[in-house]
Amino acid sequence: MSFVAEFNALPMADLLERSRSATAADAQRSIASVAPSLADFAQLISPAAGSLLETIGSRSQALTRQRFGKTIRLFAPLYLSNECINNCSYCGFSRDNPILRVTLSVDEVKREALALKQEGFRNLLLVAGEHPKFVSNGYLADCTRALHGELPSLSLEVGPMETAEYRPIVEAGAEGLVVYQETYDREVYARMHTAGPKRNFDWRLETPERAYEAGFRRLGIGALYGLSDWRMEAISVAAHAAYLLKHCWKAQVTISLPRLRPCAGEFQPLTRMSDRELVQLVCAFRLFLPDVGLVLSTREPAKLRDGLIPLGITMISAGSHTEPGGYTGAGKDKIHRTEKGRIVELASGASEWAATADRATNATGQFEIADERSAQEMSELLKRLGYEPVWKDWDAALTA
Repeated sequence: MSFVAEFNALPMADLLERSRSATAADAQRSIASVAPSLADFAQLISPAAGSLLETIGSRSQALTRQRFGKTIRLFAPLYLSNECINNCSYCGFSRDNPILRVTLSVDEVKREALALKQEGFRNLLLVAGEHPKFVSNGYLADCTRALHGELPSLSLEVGPMETAEYRPIVEAGAEGLVVYQETYDREVYARMHTAGPKRNFDWRLETPERAYEAGFRRLGIGALYGLSDWRMEAISVAAHAAYLLKHCWKAQVTISLPRLRPCAGEFQPLTRMSDRELVQLVCAFRLFLPDVGLVLSTREPAKLRDGLIPLGITMISAGSHTEPGGYTGAGKDKIHRTEKGRIVELASGASEWAATADRATNATGQFEIADERSAQEMSELLKRLGYEPVWKDWDAALTA
């Protein structure tokens, strides 16, 4: 049985009712539970539990220190391509958005990676839009192989593939795969994805299992908060993570908590999750899944990220760029503009080519980041907070 079958069988209506109508006494029992159930998790994200945030936060902090110590793992996203054949209403890379696009060559990818290595990073997330003409499994394997000797920890966030397509990438040196379901609400998912292979909800939902079968030793999942009811999304993510921990037990599992950010296309969030609710959700995930890594990206503002670090976060990005070539300007000589998937020629003096002082390239990013602090600034902050910044926690020699 795959997670799709288990997901379809979830008593979602009952769980959502618990998450909305739980009393303070219900929440207290869930906080104190030594083996919380999915029903307990639903109560931990209830409005009643929100009034007990200090208690939940204290318990979450204690569990995080017990399981992870005072360490935070640092990573950086490296965007390979912003070409895409999917139409996703909320994404800056959506096919029909008229944006400036580029796919980096393997040498250009290595140039970007070495710049990140110079900043201290040893853990990179390679990100690309889904476009078989530009981003194939052969291209991804070549990029991975080129970087593996320089950087010990490489993960990918790319379009879903078959197990057999993943295997050459794993053999080239990739250890992790991140795939967000975006929304676990089937109706909203269908409305948000109007064209392209990403329209297949079940195919995407089963991706972590195919990745595990191919040999990935880290699996990352998450929902994009702002598309559907955040409590429904959170319950679905919690159930998905619990399933992966049970059935893909040789892999580490991480959960990301991204909220929608401004991007090309100017999509506006359909729902809202407040900062306080995000804090509550981080703590609830920690109480329900003590050994799962929790990831917080530069989508969130600096002050909020700083406050969340002690409460359950174990992995953060820093100094991020969400456009290909964003760190060194690699690929800027072959940028092109597309409209509805077709390349459109621009005059040599068009304003879109104008360089900006704070960007290395004019390629369009996936979304705007909120925390622009450098890797060094984040490292120093972590040390001031009493945490150890972890740049490297793995080497292929350990399993050679």
